[in-house]
Amino acid sequence: MPPRFMGLTGRPLSLMVSSIATMGFLLFGYDQGVMSGIITNYHFNQMFTATRGDSTMQGLVTAVYELGCFFGALFILWIGDRFGRRRSIMLGGWIMILGVVIQISSVAGHVPLAQFMVGRVITGVGNGINTSTIPTYQAECSHTSNRGLLICIEGGTVAFGSLIAYWIDFGSSYGPADLTWRFPIAFQIVFGLVIGIGMYWMPESPRWLMSREQYESAEISIAALRGKEINDHETQLQKTVIMDSIRASGSIGQKTPYSALFTGGKTQHFRRMLLGASSQFMQQIGGCNAVIYYCPVLFQDSLNLSRTLSMILGGVNMVVYAMFATMSWFLIEKAGRRKLFIGGTIGQTLSMVLIFACLKAGGKGPAKGAAVGLFTFIASFGATWLPLPWLYPAEINPIKTRSRANAISTCSNWLFNFLIVMITPIMIDNIHWATYLVFAVINACFLPVIILFYPETAHRSLEEIDLIFAKGYLENMTYVRASHELPFLTDDEIEAKAIEYGFDFEDDDFHADEKIGHPRRKTSSEAMAQNVENAPPPV
Repeated sequence: MPPRFMGLTGRPLSLMVSSIATMGFLLFGYDQGVMSGIITNYHFNQMFTATRGDSTMQGLVTAVYELGCFFGALFILWIGDRFGRRRSIMLGGWIMILGVVIQISSVAGHVPLAQFMVGRVITGVGNGINTSTIPTYQAECSHTSNRGLLICIEGGTVAFGSLIAYWIDFGSSYGPADLTWRFPIAFQIVFGLVIGIGMYWMPESPRWLMSREQYESAEISIAALRGKEINDHETQLQKTVIMDSIRASGSIGQKTPYSALFTGGKTQHFRRMLLGASSQFMQQIGGCNAVIYYCPVLFQDSLNLSRTLSMILGGVNMVVYAMFATMSWFLIEKAGRRKLFIGGTIGQTLSMVLIFACLKAGGKGPAKGAAVGLFTFIASFGATWLPLPWLYPAEINPIKTRSRANAISTCSNWLFNFLIVMITPIMIDNIHWATYLVFAVINACFLPVIILFYPETAHRSLEEIDLIFAKGYLENMTYVRASHELPFLTDDEIEAKAIEYGFDFEDDDFHADEKIGHPRRKTSSEAMAQNVENAPPPV
């Protein structure tokens, strides 16, 4: 009988894992959008007087959350491998709840702004922990066939979180003074409770368990997620493939040193870390949060619309954002990662060109064209650059460095998220339409990087992706070309190809387990051959 978690096994369990993990990104999106309708609210400005009419302070109050996210990602970089995926996500959820309570308990006469900002930082720490861990956890618990879809759904729910936040902000703006800002912020606790409590009942990542030499627990996780018995051939074959990959990276039972992030060779740890981190970096400096955080402000200040109409248009923009975010769910495996990256970049660049050209011309007619540009930008971003930078680092990095490399990717996201959120209102106040010209040029610079350096990973297992980089290194070809030339492999073929590339017998790292007293595990083919030899004679 297959093992069960929360009474579930196989596909139902995988769906529950995805649902709870996705809640972390729904909360992320909600927290991203909630301040947009609050930061210029009259009652909020009356409570926190320093934000009234001061774009720099408004930017700081909004952006300090990103600093907390950065520190949360650093925490995972430091301790994530020891703490585990599941416990890290639970911790992140409870820390976010603590930060929310600190924010909503701010009262006049007791340095409310300082307390509010401290709460924002603490909430950010929890979110940084979750956004560094959830994609890795999801990637390590998913089947090859739906890994991209599930992580894209996670990324897409960021848009739905922002959509919920915008309309709760709008509805709350008609309530009593305290309700206008306390309730939208407090609502985050609902999502945090689902994460903190629900993740307790979920299985741990089997790849993490094996890397910590918890083999029996890993077998239980694999069998439960696949809906098979522990002794089933599929369970044991998957265990063997994962073990071979971990041994090839030399990470069994050992703490991954930071120096491992900067190595090359067949595993190409440094290149893969840079690929993941660059996707997160480009997501932020492309200007997405200049639109998401400040959409009502942009409509109000750049297009000279009333606050009520600006709030409504901001909410409609989030509806468009959520609608187009779902497109990636259907395209991610069919179109692949590279085509979506390239298409999204072109769409974002042209949208920013449209915005700055219309704003430069001035007048009511061109202003409407600029509004269209804001909508087309968020549509292009939602369908491509929203989910992809959360998927790509989680699958492009090998098991040995995945947790730390993914944390570094998330650090780059939050650092440049902070930068963009901080400088956007200042740029709009000082250089006006040229703000969008800057973002148009930045987006155009992404294209050559993606075309030349980003290998395709669609339909590949995490172990196959390791072989792509081994092929590129050993056969002296670009990794983009290697991803096209390496055929799609079964689990048995992956084992054979690993031996061909020297992971199994020649690579020093591969024998790291032997150095700490563990014999090399037989491949599945060797194990089956030995079973035949040792089988009792027929009666």
